[in-house]
Amino acid sequence: MDKLQQRLLTRAEVAQLLGVEEKTLRNWRWRSYGPPSFRVGKGVRYRAQEVDRWVAQQEASEPRGAA
Repeated sequence: MDKLQQRLLTRAEVAQLLGVEEKTLRNWRWRSYGPPSFRVGKGVRYRAQEVDRWVAQQEASEPRGAA
């Protein structure tokens, strides 16, 4: 799949998917944490594939049964 055809998500969409506030994503971006993101014009965008990959990494690094 061509990179330009991959779905780009807004900060609001990613916040909703992850169940966090947009300000949390802004903070994570500032700290170089969270899903990879980049600027398009004045907005920040996330590739859906990269968000999925980041969530999978978080799940894999969490010990089983941890709450």
